[in-house]
Amino acid sequence: MEDHLYNTLDLPKGSEVLDAGCGVGHVAMYFARKGLRVRGIDLVENHILWAERNIKAQGLDSQVSVRVGDYHHLDHISDTSLDGVFTMETFVHANDGRKVLNEFFRVLKPGGTLALYEYWHVSDQEIPSDVPKHILESAKRVNKYGAMPTGELLTKGVLRNWLKEQGFVDVEETDLSENIAPMSFFFYLLGYIPFLIISFFGLQQYFVNTEAGVQGYRGLKRGLWGYASYKAKKPFGDTKTSDTGLRRR
Repeated sequence: MEDHLYNTLDLPKGSEVLDAGCGVGHVAMYFARKGLRVRGIDLVENHILWAERNIKAQGLDSQVSVRVGDYHHLDHISDTSLDGVFTMETFVHANDGRKVLNEFFRVLKPGGTLALYEYWHVSDQEIPSDVPKHILESAKRVNKYGAMPTGELLTKGVLRNWLKEQGFVDVEETDLSENIAPMSFFFYLLGYIPFLIISFFGLQQYFVNTEAGVQGYRGLKRGLWGYASYKAKKPFGDTKTSDTGLRRR
């Protein structure tokens, strides 16, 4: 999926991008090897410590920098300073998705590219009546205990509309659910026996990743949720100031 994301950004070598939710730095380092300059942020301090070690071990210190940071508040990044911004399954954790998109818009240069790779789900009204209740209950638990308040809001098409509301143009949504199906099936097989055990003892909330792996595959096959990429551009001649959030044309 990293290659797909890199191609979606479609930026020349030397471009500077923000990895908004960089974890331990694997995607950032992958892009650095392809010639991009990457600034990574993550809320979890331990992730940043591991990322710094990984970056140093790979000799990529000059191309990748990381720090503890919150994508709701990118105060350390100047207006219109980045060529690209991307998330990979981290936007769902936002407390205020629109505010995050507003910040992404601000820090991008006019003509800059935003790429988001995130999960979506159908609305309550679209759920077939024959869907087992335990699958729906699992989805609610995963969103709650996996700290994904924005993920709970992302019914299909919502993120595309949010991007347009924030002023992005050339918005493209590409469904990649079939692309992740083999990986999802692998996690289903890996977690099936542990899931039976934790379900028997009612411990699902303490093993959210296990529940997500098993029930996520079941929901994916039923079309209850899926995975998509979103590409958008900041229009030329459009800037946003950091102190007011207002656009100037």
